[in-house]
Amino acid sequence: MSIRAFSDDPASLLARIKALIKSGHIETWEYDSDGDFTHSPTQWKNKAWLRPEVQDDKLRLTIMGTQAGLSREVYAVYHGRFIEMLIAHVPGKFTTVSASPNAAAGDTAPS
Repeated sequence: MSIRAFSDDPASLLARIKALIKSGHIETWEYDSDGDFTHSPTQWKNKAWLRPEVQDDKLRLTIMGTQAGLSREVYAVYHGRFIEMLIAHVPGKFTTVSASPNAAAGDTAPS
């Protein structure tokens, strides 16, 4: 499943996350020129990317692995750590966040 952060203003949520990364307040996530997020600690960097999509009632992030694939561990770390970052840094910008142990449409399936 993608990460789904339910919000009254998902565009503002996405903009705030990017602003906090750009300012250095969030140190363990980066985003690229496509707007995709990667977890920046050396162990996890560029092992996967989370692609944000602003929807009416939520910010949806689908995971994409490398050409070599996506391990269950990387899938779990990216989902868990991104949710952790949301709770720690932007708790007032969303009401609920969800994920599940398996891929959904648009996600790379973990092996």
